[in-house]
Amino acid sequence: MRLLLQHPPVADEPVRFVRLSLDQDLLGGWTLTRESGQLGGRSTLRRDQFLDRAEADAAFARLRDQQLKRGFVAAAGD
Repeated sequence: MRLLLQHPPVADEPVRFVRLSLDQDLLGGWTLTRESGQLGGRSTLRRDQFLDRAEADAAFARLRDQQLKRGFVAAAGD
């Protein structure tokens, strides 16, 4: 499961983005990856591990909802 969110640019600032990805690892666990930053600039990467799919899905939904409340919108094409 993957989702790319972008924040509309304000004045001359570059577009900010958040990329969420939920993938199953080789041992049956789940990895939630969150990358955020500015397009064309620096970004940060964070990974969280989960043993249970339901817990990972809930964390994904929680992060998605937080970003949507901050004004990010879903971007097409990721």
